[in-house]
Formats: sequence, C-alpha cells, structure tokens
Amino acid sequence: MTSVAPVILLAAEKESAEVTDWAARVGWVVGLGLFVALVYWLMREGWKWRGTLQSDLPELPGAPDDPGAAKLVLSGRYHGSTTAGQWLDRIVAHGLGTRSRVELTLTDAGLDVVRPGAADFFVPVAALREARLDKGIAGKVLTEGGLLVVTWAHGDKLIDSGFRSDHAAEHNEWVDTLNDMINKTETEGAR
Repeated sequence: MTSVAPVILLAAEKESAEVTDWAARVGWVVGLGLFVALVYWLMREGWKWRGTLQSDLPELPGAPDDPGAAKLVLSGRYHGSTTAGQWLDRIVAHGLGTRSRVELTLTDAGLDVVRPGAADFFVPVAALREARLDKGIAGKVLTEGGLLVVTWAHGDKLIDSGFRSDHAAEHNEWVDTLNDMINKTETEGAR
C-alpha cells in the first residue's frame, strides 16, 4: 500500500495543460491570410502593368485559311515569350505570357501555334528569324538543349518563344527544318 500512495500523490500534483488562446490564433491566421491576399493582388497588378507597358505590340496574326500541308507537327508545352536575347524579359501582352499546352504545326506558310485555353497565333515564314535549342526562358529552366526557342519578328520587336515537346528528341529536327526554311526564305528574298 505504501508503493501506491506516492503514485497517487504524483498524479494529483500534475497540472493540466495550458488552454489555447483561440482569439490570438484566429487573429494571426486572418492576418496571414490578408498578407497573402495583398501579395497576390500586387503580383496581379504588376502583371497587368507589364501588359499595359507592352500595349504597343500589334495584335497577333491568325492562321491563313489554307496554310498548306504540314511539314512537322509537335505536341507539348508553350512556356512563354520574351524579348529576343533577354530571356528574363517576359512578354505578357496579347496572352504571350500565358503558359499552356501547345500544338505546333509547321507549313510552307509559317508556324501555327494552337494553344487550348489561351490565344492562338501564327508566325508567317517571312517573320521567322532563327530556331535554336536553349536551356531556359522566363520562369522555366531546363537541362541544356531542353527547350526549343523560335525567334520571330512582330512589328518592330524580335520575340523569342519557348516550346517543349512531349518527345524532346523532336527538337533537333525542328531546329534544322526551321533554320533551312529561314535560310531559303532569305535567299529568295535577296534575289
């Protein structure tokens, strides 16, 4: 009986856990939620302001009624467009900053960019300047050569658009074919 008595005394001396101050906790959660909402709103306003600054960019051309037979077709992701040579200067005007799935079709008329859920556009063959493999474009960095970058002229601006095929092995064929088309167009234009 003497061995049970100290255990009972120890149990009786224990204090209960401190009660949570719910008002303070709710206040912190609400404050944090308002802070996150403010940051999100400021980011959204910055995106809209960037679009306003780039409003001098002309409307994107649509695909012609009869673009011709497809030379190459690619299914993958569109990662965005930037000012040529400045891989962090994202262009957001006319939906060019919106990432999306993409279906690229290369014809004799040019490059048809079909983006479900975003604005489609067409790059005439005369506007194409270069195709290359790169490792990044604003907001997306991949391994070396993991991104197909097409440089094209729109208005008085050169634009780099980044694409990633579902099958990365297709990139080299796209670079070769696009550059051949560009060289052929420049040669014919020089005559």
